[in-house]
Amino acid sequence: MIIHKELAAGRWFEFSLMEQLANIGSEIERTIKWKRAGNLKYSNKAFERALELFYLTVEDPKNREKQNCWKLKEILRAREALIDYFLGDNYYCTSDELWKKYFYQFNYVAAIRAGR
Repeated sequence: MIIHKELAAGRWFEFSLMEQLANIGSEIERTIKWKRAGNLKYSNKAFERALELFYLTVEDPKNREKQNCWKLKEILRAREALIDYFLGDNYYCTSDELWKKYFYQFNYVAAIRAGR
């Protein structure tokens, strides 16, 4: 089931990689917020939305170009580590704070580029 129908229809590909990762970060923030509040249902839903956005980001043609292969590697590594953190054994030893800091940089750059 597609959650972000409008984005999946192609709008997501109009965003820069910084904007895409900033949006994923917003969903991860929600995941963490709801997990800390003890609402696993909402936390899991936010994480599902984040995973869908990761999927769309991986499928974005500009992120798959040969000269951008380092971008795709970063996207896939981040997704793998997030899945490990929220659903696995936390093999990579990440934390809520690490993920907040990781995604903050994308939000910061996207905001500057948007003139905010």
